[in-house]
Amino acid sequence: MADDINIVQIDEEIDAEYEATKLLRKYPKDTVMLNNVKGYDIPIVSGICNTREKIAQSLACQVDEILYKIIDGMNNPTPIRKFIDLKEEYDSKRVDLGKIPILTHYKRDGGAYITAGVVFAKDPETGIQNASIHRMLVLDKNKLAIRIVPRNLYTYFQKAKDMGQDLDISIAIGMEPSILLACTTSIPIDADEMEVANRFKNGELELVSCKNGIKVPEADIIFEGKLLIDETAPEGPFVDLTDTYDYVRDEPVIKLSKMYIKKENPMYHAILPAGFEHKLLQGMPQEPRIYNAVKNTVPTVQNVVLTEGGCCWLHAVVSIKKQTEGDGKNIIMAALAAHPSLKHVVVVDEDVDIFNPQDIEYAIATRVKGDDDIIIVPKARGSSLDPKSSKVDGTTTKVGVDATKSILELEKFERVSLSE
Repeated sequence: MADDINIVQIDEEIDAEYEATKLLRKYPKDTVMLNNVKGYDIPIVSGICNTREKIAQSLACQVDEILYKIIDGMNNPTPIRKFIDLKEEYDSKRVDLGKIPILTHYKRDGGAYITAGVVFAKDPETGIQNASIHRMLVLDKNKLAIRIVPRNLYTYFQKAKDMGQDLDISIAIGMEPSILLACTTSIPIDADEMEVANRFKNGELELVSCKNGIKVPEADIIFEGKLLIDETAPEGPFVDLTDTYDYVRDEPVIKLSKMYIKKENPMYHAILPAGFEHKLLQGMPQEPRIYNAVKNTVPTVQNVVLTEGGCCWLHAVVSIKKQTEGDGKNIIMAALAAHPSLKHVVVVDEDVDIFNPQDIEYAIATRVKGDDDIIIVPKARGSSLDPKSSKVDGTTTKVGVDATKSILELEKFERVSLSE
């Protein structure tokens, strides 16, 4: 954690059930440390990457350069050369999730949830390693129910099922923002997220060698276990990105066999469900996907942001250097296709600060004529996280707003405060 990030220190005794969440919600964009969690020796830290500024600092760049840093990491993964022994910096403990201050966030939750756990696994056929963040519901002292969607870990798990063997995994909790961000990037299944993280770290990333052969970044808490092929459990309800409840499903079960806790000053990282940390980590890695798609359509695209107000998932703003009439409309269609969960997209000129909601609203107010500049796409496939999407067929209505200046009348839109 960077030394100059302001940390709110809470020394009063806080209960991990409901009370901690209530307190964390009071500090939505601060890094918070709960130093006295009732019944636990390990403090809780939350909000280490709940602003773009903190993530930019971890990547050693400016906020408007984050997109390009992510793209660079994805395009130029760096092989890892540094490894350390698990024994040197960690105490081996008997697995007991009851010793970790795992939060129960809301009263309708399925139970206590690990929210910042990165699951590491190897492809049973190729040995290529994957890292991804998953929510995990505590079932027992050594068992978790894990929500898995059809991505890389799901594919590995299906291969393990076909082979008739449980899937070895490790779980790491308590890592810096750039590593967490790398774990959420959308890269090919034959690529390794840790090589993206190593690019972010300029080739200086060290990995810890677990007993099961899986290698993870240095973290405050590390678990080893297996994803069981013959056991499931109800998982949920859980508050997801849109601050609404996701429903209950039968999901696979993890059985933990080993638990390691860092010897010096360990902390338990808790991501607040539907908080800014949750939104940014899940949404920001989708921005390069949109950027690449719209760049193929209009090469002069400048930047893309999935806005916090849109849960970093449903709303996007795209900045372009407009060259011809119609560029904005083409961008809208490309963006909606690139990120299928996207519901509303606004296209603006390069003189609009896409990280400033007031500036975006200004563009909509002064550069949009509804019957000309708004595209409506009914009955499109939407996001399962959108409470307004149809529960019958999953469709929604998508909207694109072309808030760019007309090239034929540029002088009408000159922003005097910026030009003089």
